[in-house]
Amino acid sequence: MLILGIETSCDETSVAVVKNGREILSNIILSQNKLHRPFGGVVPEIACRAHLESIIGIIHNAVTEAKVKLADINAIAVVNSPGLIGALLIGVTAAKTLSMVFDIPLIAIHHLHAHIYANNLEHDAVSYPAISLVVSGGHTTLFLSEKETKHVVLGETIDDAAGEAFDKVSKILGLEYPGGPVIDKLAKKGNNKAIPFPRVYLEKNSLDFSFSGLKTAVLYYVKGQDLNRPKSTAQSNTDIADISASFQEAVIDVLVHKTVLASKRYNVRSILLGGGVAANSRLREKLQETSQEIRVPVYYPSIKLCTDNAAMVAGLAYWKYLEGDISGLHIEAIP
Repeated sequence: MLILGIETSCDETSVAVVKNGREILSNIILSQNKLHRPFGGVVPEIACRAHLESIIGIIHNAVTEAKVKLADINAIAVVNSPGLIGALLIGVTAAKTLSMVFDIPLIAIHHLHAHIYANNLEHDAVSYPAISLVVSGGHTTLFLSEKETKHVVLGETIDDAAGEAFDKVSKILGLEYPGGPVIDKLAKKGNNKAIPFPRVYLEKNSLDFSFSGLKTAVLYYVKGQDLNRPKSTAQSNTDIADISASFQEAVIDVLVHKTVLASKRYNVRSILLGGGVAANSRLREKLQETSQEIRVPVYYPSIKLCTDNAAMVAGLAYWKYLEGDISGLHIEAIP
């Protein structure tokens, strides 16, 4: 069975063709990082225009690379929530058009559920129930995943997402956007115990997250309590590496703690990691170490499948199709 997936929820335009929910025949991803880098974050208007300009060509490229024709496709899958409303509308409109013109079933996909499914594209041994941690620039959410298509929210961020905190701290330190890869690289050269940045766990046994205070702590450390520290006293490369490592460790300590707490509470068989921040080497390392201690296997996707991509969308749609969960042309984009 061939499913064509479309992903335009934020700042990657992606189209993929996946066979039987597992075999990736094509997975074209066009990143907009260069467009947004001058602004230090995603600009919705720029993102939407870029999607609009590229979506048709990427659909063509994905079908061509997969060596199939649109008439061969059995279903169209598209992310319709959550995301930037304008960006979502472009993908949803493209998917509806293909569905109508070629008379192909249309399946709506939840963006975060697709990130969880990215693990199933590369790992055969994923067992349910599982605790799934999705960490990205827009989301930090813990799920109880009962099967490929059923995920219950256990906790989420009450302010900044973890990836957003990485981007903001990168900006505070005068580093590039996106901040995650830059800080991850610098942290390898720094001392993660150099600065005792706060770990915010909220109420006892809470599975929610909060990173706004940590971001502010970094800001005050770098620029002073009155934010007037002169540029002449800016940190050396060693200081920046230590700040990066200490900040990153504070984020990851909380992510791992909450994930382990949830896994013990629900007696799960697996831990699944997904989203852009799932590419962070320290997060992978620490979760792997912890999984050995609690004897619950942890799975995470390859770096390419951590970012927003359409392969995970088409893969998840296969299981929804088998369950008869067909959406139809009435679906809406939900930000």
